[in-house]
Order: sequence, then structure tokens, then C-alpha cells
Amino acid sequence: MEGMPEVLILGIGNLLWADEGFGVRAVEALHRTHAFAPNVKLMDGGTQGLYLIEHVRRADILVVFDAVDYGLPPGTMKLVEDADVPRFLGAKKMSLHQTGFQEVIATADLFGDLPRHLFLIGVQPEELEDYGGSLRDTVKAQIAPANAAALSYLARFGIEAAPRPAPLAETVTLSSPEVALGSYEDGRPSADAAYRHGDPRVVFGTPSDEEAR
Repeated sequence: MEGMPEVLILGIGNLLWADEGFGVRAVEALHRTHAFAPNVKLMDGGTQGLYLIEHVRRADILVVFDAVDYGLPPGTMKLVEDADVPRFLGAKKMSLHQTGFQEVIATADLFGDLPRHLFLIGVQPEELEDYGGSLRDTVKAQIAPANAAALSYLARFGIEAAPRPAPLAETVTLSSPEVALGSYEDGRPSADAAYRHGDPRVVFGTPSDEEAR
């Protein structure tokens, strides 16, 4: 829309590692409950890192949802703006996606295309070492407050979202319906059927019988 700022609302993180998926789940929930004008883009950034650079460079306002290790009690939400955003994204790197997104911010700044306004909505994770797991209740409970914080922040710039008459179906995602929250949680194999922490021969460096010969 002519004369309106370009807005990118981005959820980053890895859905496959429990609370690391908070950012993606938050932006999906916002998409299901609210409709935005064409100048506002909602995006599942996953772990794409530098592949997000062109999206970030085009934005005037960037809102990021992420799980961030602030060293606070699990489920604590912290809101950070502008120059503090890169610092808090790197406070305690939990995975490569945060290193990658710090590089996105730095690269956009290098090109002179850093969004004029940055807003990080971070939630302290409870559990990360659970491959195939979903959000813990303490973190999931912060999705609605996080979305309310995003809407309040955007309203400061005159950007309003229209509540949908009824939320979109949960299977309507910004990525793939196979990882919709309900399907993802309900389809998880039992602990006996799926080992949660990887192959111990690889994780702990124990040689196999064949390698030991």
C-alpha cells in the first residue's frame, strides 16, 4: 500500500526441538486469528538464516518472535526494541538459527537496509533437548500474550489487524500442514517407538562393534 510502511512479522526457530519452535507457533497463531493489510507480511522463518536477508531488507518494521535464553524462569516473556535486539538475540545462543539471524541483521545493516524499527518478542524456553517434542505448557501459554504485544506495538505505527470472525483451521499454517500444532503433537510416537535424543553411538562417540574390530 502506497505510503504505508512495509512490515515483516517473523517467527524463527526449529519446530522439531520442543520450545525452540515458539517463534513459529506464535506467528502461525497470529495468522489464524488476525487479518492484515497487504503491506504486512507474516512469515515462518524457521532456521533459514541468511536466506531471510531480502525479506528483512525490504521491511521498514520488523517484529520477531523467538525462544531466547535470557537466563530467566521458563516461560518468561521479554520485549526488546531497536538497537538492543541484536544483543539479546545473541545473549546465549541456543542453536545455529540464532547465529544465522544475527548475521541477517548485521548484513542488512551493512547494506544500509536495516529496518527502521525492530521489535523482539522473546520467551525463555523450558525444554530444548527433546527432538520431536512440542512446546511445554509454560511456553505455549505465552503465545497469546506475545501476539497481544505484537499487535500493541504495531498499533503505535497506525498498523491495525482485523480479528477474524472465526479463527482459521489449525491446519492452515504458514509452512506445511503436516507440522500443524495439533497434528504434530497427536502424531508423536511413544518414547519406546522413537528414541528422543539421537543415536548414543554418535551423541557420545562410542564406537560400534564393527568399528572397534
